[in-house]
Amino acid sequence: MYTILGVIAKPMGLLLDLLYGFIGNYGISIIIFTVFVKLCLYPLYIKQTKSTALMSEMQPKIKAIQNKYGNDQEMMNIKMQELYKEEKFNPMGGCLPMLIQMPIIMGLFALLRNPLRYITEDSMIFAFHEPFIWIDDLSQPDPWILPIIAGVATFFAFTMNRMLQDTGSAAANQSAGMMKMMQYIFPIMILWMARSFPSGLALYWAVSQIIQIGFNIHMQHLRNKIKREQQEKKIRERIEKKNRNN
Repeated sequence: MYTILGVIAKPMGLLLDLLYGFIGNYGISIIIFTVFVKLCLYPLYIKQTKSTALMSEMQPKIKAIQNKYGNDQEMMNIKMQELYKEEKFNPMGGCLPMLIQMPIIMGLFALLRNPLRYITEDSMIFAFHEPFIWIDDLSQPDPWILPIIAGVATFFAFTMNRMLQDTGSAAANQSAGMMKMMQYIFPIMILWMARSFPSGLALYWAVSQIIQIGFNIHMQHLRNKIKREQQEKKIRERIEKKNRNN
């Protein structure tokens, strides 16, 4: 595990060290570092949102196939594959961005939880212990303020993300109860963990979730735009079909 995380955390540590060399403030370096990482992941969020929107649009056709071929699993799978090909939909399109993000998030977690393990520059040894705003030492836990900010930001980001990922599918409906429960449990877990981990890590997570809220707002606008375009496409297709029949 150390080797895998080290491969990811080491270059991130070099980037954080480079930022600190220019800025000279560890807290601000973490914030800029977080913004940079989130912007790099932004195309993955776009891809995931488009995939989810398309899946939502395909639900009536998927349900029709399931109702028609419910007793013939093989034929249903064939028809589903034909539908995916026709709609140019990749079933893994919504999962792949998350799978790519997970090792990056784990690497960031490892780096900021124990930065001296991955950054060996002498100048950074003292940087980890710098104060930031009300925090006396970024290498030590902040008992309440930063954990509460991280927990609240996580709650709103998770809630908005849950709404974005709702495709209306049977699987989504079945997991809705669990996701609703996690909507409250996960932020509490983050608050509790943030009180135990270095403030630098809690600062990263809080800023990351605040940025995620902004991303989610933008993604909701994007999803609404895609939905409008799909509806307009359907109307045009119906008009063209009607004109051909006439």
